[in-house]
Amino acid sequence: MALNSDINVTPMIDVLLVLLVVFMISVQVRSLLSVNVPPPADQSKAGGAAPQVVLELKDDGSYAVNGTVTAIETLPARLQELAEGGKRNLIFVRAAPRRPYREVIRAVDLAKGAGFQIVGYMP
Repeated sequence: MALNSDINVTPMIDVLLVLLVVFMISVQVRSLLSVNVPPPADQSKAGGAAPQVVLELKDDGSYAVNGTVTAIETLPARLQELAEGGKRNLIFVRAAPRRPYREVIRAVDLAKGAGFQIVGYMP
């Protein structure tokens, strides 16, 4: 009498077929039920999407906000102006590969101090 070490796949096939039948029936039932979906939001209410704010730390040591070069002394005031009193909370930061990490963190701290809560880092 030899031991049988093969895996019995019959129960797995049974479960697979039952799942197949269940999913086939669920698709049919889903198409029969009515779904209440809210209408799309009116785009005119928002007043247009606000442009994104991108803070760049360039290789030459300068800072730019949305492509406009800004001195480090005026950067906090410019960022507060763009934050619009808390209406905008997302800013993207793009730093040159050779910029020191402490300068990137300093710029992010200035942005958070200006009212931006979410910081996205761009390559």
